[in-house]
Amino acid sequence: MKKTRRQNLKSAANGAADAADNDDVSERIRNTLAAAIGEGALKPGTKILEEAIAEHFGVSRTVVRGALGVLESDHLLERKRNRGTFVAEPSIEQAKSLFEARRKLEWLLLELVAERATSEELDALERLADEEEHIHHHGDEKSKTVLSGKFHIVLADLAGNPVLTEMLSKIVARLSLVMSLYEEDQKDDCGADHHRMIIGALKAKDLPKAQELMDHHLADIEGRVRLTEGQGDRHTFLAVLENFS
Repeated sequence: MKKTRRQNLKSAANGAADAADNDDVSERIRNTLAAAIGEGALKPGTKILEEAIAEHFGVSRTVVRGALGVLESDHLLERKRNRGTFVAEPSIEQAKSLFEARRKLEWLLLELVAERATSEELDALERLADEEEHIHHHGDEKSKTVLSGKFHIVLADLAGNPVLTEMLSKIVARLSLVMSLYEEDQKDDCGADHHRMIIGALKAKDLPKAQELMDHHLADIEGRVRLTEGQGDRHTFLAVLENFS
């Protein structure tokens, strides 16, 4: 029996609604996993359990695989043939490239912020640094990590170029994996003092000083990692010991 025009329209509308729902859940899955990776809850090399994700979000594994595919394209996950999907383990060369790209991009963003940011926006950024300092003294490690990364993204937003902000967000997310895998010197320092000095230079309209301070800040972060093959293996092994002891 042929469907009427009204039935066809209803069917199409239902299909569009289902697709929209799936897109919404897919985004939630991506955001959840990206946040867990960025905060260090999901370590490099951790296997992603598609069935558990599908059950938790109440969707098919097809929807889950679509969400994982986006995170693979962002290099936060990697699929290994006949083994499944895992949190990415950046190579030493990838780590070096990411650090270099971040330095260049942060310099460019500072130029645009110096040109475009209002005094009110810089005041708001300074309040974020105040919050960061408070968390440093009174919060947990997860809160420190999240807020420190947030400062750089909010600073990038002031440049008024969403494309560059997105690029920095993705680099920072991938560098969280680098730090998790290769970090050797875990300082009790969230960088709030560096951030405050950078803001001060921007308020004083001293771009060269702001860029110099940013260089010093990023060099401090890079100085915490040891980019050797054995370091990555060591962190993986230590993670196992922590889990089982």
